[in-house]
Amino acid sequence: MWLESLRIRGLRCLDDVTVPLEPGMTVFAGPNGAGKTSLLEAAFLLSHARSFRSGAKDALLKRGESALSVFAELRHADGRGRRVGLGRQGSRWEARIDGQAATLSELVGECAVVCFEPGSHALIAGSAEERRRYLDWGVFHVEHDFMPAWRRYQRALKQRNSLLRQPVPVAEALFLPWEAELASSAALIDQQRELYLAALRPHLEESIRALLPELGAVELRYRRGWSEDVGLVDLLASQRGRDLARGHTTLGAHRADWAIVFEHAPLREHLSRGQEKLTALACVLAQASLYAERRGEWPVVCLDDMASELDRAHQAALVGQLRAVGAQVLVTGTEVPEALQGGPARVFHVEQGILGPLL
Repeated sequence: MWLESLRIRGLRCLDDVTVPLEPGMTVFAGPNGAGKTSLLEAAFLLSHARSFRSGAKDALLKRGESALSVFAELRHADGRGRRVGLGRQGSRWEARIDGQAATLSELVGECAVVCFEPGSHALIAGSAEERRRYLDWGVFHVEHDFMPAWRRYQRALKQRNSLLRQPVPVAEALFLPWEAELASSAALIDQQRELYLAALRPHLEESIRALLPELGAVELRYRRGWSEDVGLVDLLASQRGRDLARGHTTLGAHRADWAIVFEHAPLREHLSRGQEKLTALACVLAQASLYAERRGEWPVVCLDDMASELDRAHQAALVGQLRAVGAQVLVTGTEVPEALQGGPARVFHVEQGILGPLL
C-alpha cells in the first residue's frame, strides 16, 4: 500500500499542511525543529492511533489549538482506494473511513505504517510494554480473532483490578467470572502470539544476517506472562491475596514479553547502543516483510533521521532492499541522505512547519 496524499491540521508545529505523495522514496529535509518528524508521526498515527514518540500524547496538539486531524488518501496493491482520517478533540479520538465513522481498530486495519526512529532501540532495551505493542500490532494484522480476544481480556482485566482496589473485602464469587474470562481470552492471545513469532522468525533471521552477521545465530524467546505448568484461572485464584495487596493483577497476557538472543551476545547488556538500533531495525523490517507475505503488499516504511541513526553502509543496504521490494518510504533528515542521492527520490524542504517541493 502507499499514501497518495496526507493532510495534517493542528499537529505540533503543522498548522494546515497537505503533502502529495507517490510510491517509492520521499525525503523531507530541513533544519531541526522544522516539523519533519511530525509528518512521519501523522502517518504513524493513522496506523497505530498513537505516536511513536514516548510521552507524546499531551504534546501532539499545536500550541493554542483544541483539535488536530490527519487525513490520507491511500491505495492498496489491488487498486482499492481508501480515504482515512483520525481526529482528536480534547482527549477523544475519532476515526473515519471513506467519510463514515469507524472504530480505531478498523482504521488501524486499513492503514499499515512501520517506523524506525531514534527511540526504536527501546524495542530492545526498553520495557516489556514496547515489545508487547510491537508484537500485538503484528498479530492484529494477520489474525482476525485477535482483536475480539484482546478486548475481552482488557475488559476482564479492568473489572478484576477494580475489585482488587475496593476499600472493603469482596466476595470470591465476584472474582470468578472475570478470572474465567481472563483465562480463556489469554489462552487465545497467547496462542496467536506464539504463532506470530514462529512466522516472524525466518524474516528476522534474514534481516539479522544482513545487518548484524557478526552476532551469529539468533533465537526468539517468548514468556507468556504466567507459569507454563499451571492454568491461568488456578493461578489467579491462588495469587488473589498477593494481588489484593498490590492492587492489580500480576499474572496474565498483559505481563508477556519476548527477547532476541544472539549466539555471540546472549545477554541484552552485551549489545552496544548501535547494535541495539540495528536489532530494532531488523525487527521493523522483519515485521514489514511478514506483513507483505500475508497481505500481499508492503506497509509504508518511515525512517526518521536515517542518516544520524545508521552509518553509510547500512543506509545503502537498507535503501537498496526497500527499493527492491517497491515499498513506499518516507525519510527525514537535515539534508538528503547520501544513499538516496543516486536514485529516484522526491524531496521536500520543511521549515517552520511549511512544506515546499525541491525535486
